[in-house]
Amino acid sequence: MPRSNQQLHIHREPASTRPAATVLLMRDAPTGNGDTVLEVLMTRRSPHASFLPGAYVFPGGGVDAQDASPASHAQTDHRPTQDAQRVTEAIAGIRESFEELGILIARHAEDGRFADATDIAAIDRSKPFVPQCAALGLRLAADDMHVLAHWTADRTSPKRFSVPFLVRRMPQGQEPVADESEQFEPVWVRPADALALHKEGKFFMIFPTIRTLDHLTRYPTVQALLDAISRDEAPLWNCCPRSGLVKGRETRFMDHEPAFGELALVTPDGQILHPLDWQSEHAVPLLKNVQRLTAPNPGVMTGPGTNSYLVGDPSTGYIAIDPGPDDAGHLERLWRAAGGDIRQIVCTHSHPDHSPGARPLQTLVEQYGKPRPPILGLASRPTAQAHSHFTPDRELADGELLQLRGPSPQGEVTHTLQAIHTPGHAANHVCFMLREDGLLFSGDHILNGSTTVVSPPDGNMDDYLESLSKLDAACGEFDANFIAPAHGYVIEKAREAIARLHAHRLAREAKVLKAMQAIPDGDVDDWVKIAYDDVPERMWPVALRSLQAHVDRIRAMEPGN
Repeated sequence: MPRSNQQLHIHREPASTRPAATVLLMRDAPTGNGDTVLEVLMTRRSPHASFLPGAYVFPGGGVDAQDASPASHAQTDHRPTQDAQRVTEAIAGIRESFEELGILIARHAEDGRFADATDIAAIDRSKPFVPQCAALGLRLAADDMHVLAHWTADRTSPKRFSVPFLVRRMPQGQEPVADESEQFEPVWVRPADALALHKEGKFFMIFPTIRTLDHLTRYPTVQALLDAISRDEAPLWNCCPRSGLVKGRETRFMDHEPAFGELALVTPDGQILHPLDWQSEHAVPLLKNVQRLTAPNPGVMTGPGTNSYLVGDPSTGYIAIDPGPDDAGHLERLWRAAGGDIRQIVCTHSHPDHSPGARPLQTLVEQYGKPRPPILGLASRPTAQAHSHFTPDRELADGELLQLRGPSPQGEVTHTLQAIHTPGHAANHVCFMLREDGLLFSGDHILNGSTTVVSPPDGNMDDYLESLSKLDAACGEFDANFIAPAHGYVIEKAREAIARLHAHRLAREAKVLKAMQAIPDGDVDDWVKIAYDDVPERMWPVALRSLQAHVDRIRAMEPGN
């Protein structure tokens, strides 16, 4: 993990969380043409509420002591897989649904008959809920409530809840009646309609509600959603959103979105300070000793552009990683961001968006009176294409250390990059581990938002997969949780990202093999239609390169080879 003294912002401890529960009550509503569509019950919070005034929400609230009591658990039907915590959450959701909307999720112990209007009328919403149910012979029906998702409030929120979002069908024969104190205007709404109204400014909702509704749009019926929910009591997703600045405005992101990992690195405590707009005019600080400057070469293959990185600080000087294309403006901005003090220039590989800027940057440093920084990396191999020719001043040995040292108020400061040979995307590919801060500079071997292209003969799929395993081991050795790729934002949970990438490549290879078996006399132009049927056709010319790499690997594994 990054050293605390290299973090950009003073740490602020987030408020502790309180347990809560939310219930999504759903029904299938007729559309008028004989079909049905999923609808969910929502309600508007009081405009005077201390928390989320005026917001449209799902019923729910905080877990209280009675929800977790043995007496309440004894009055509740639940599945064997629901542990005590899950039962407590379900009880809280059932209680809140009744207190806020008069929905009674309970059945008679005697005959299993579900609660009806008579039972509802017999229970006082303002008095303890479970004892009243027990007196009426009712058992709480937690056994048909399932966890959809788990949300935790933003780290910057002064009042934070940790909330499972539970789902179940609306009990038949019941109608919601708001308590008119906390909740108003219960409404059945299609998820897509709620999202459209919110976009028009007519239906105020907060981020978790919006993203949950967005997920619900995937399901045409209640049963389709219930069929998709995990049966091991695990939510489909867990999320504590992170926020950054996009065009100067606060913008939230979920864990799976590209910007999330970068925010986890730069503002781990959730402070909303980090700009996320892609631009090429200014270096973006990621840590005190790491800056990123993105080259002005956006495109299909480069995403927002090639990331050049500076590692170091004014006391140690800097190492420039991947100076990028030969773009005079970009190289001057990179030189200025380093205060002119670039001690070494390293290239992850020889592709034309990574290494051509190395010689001009070296010359620029010299022109302004600084010592000539050596260019380091691996020379392009004979298999490289003509536009990828690269010859460093010196080749880096696998595992070689590049170290910067300088004074600091606490004594000497060091920044150490370890070279890791990672052929696969290119035969001369090298990644770099910033050892003190557990930050991996992955070049093109690992990207954010897409998988890299492995193009034979310079690219090799066997080498690529072996290099992934090598990087996983390095991340374990140096407790590296973050990856700084050559294209895209910083990636969090490095080893999980590597595992997903490894699994993706093997899954793709299985599809390639299936295509080869389906059309044994075919070629890559035939097989791509099957193996990459989930990729837009316009991208197939690019996909053909990696497909060929998979074909080569499959054929090399055949008996006799």
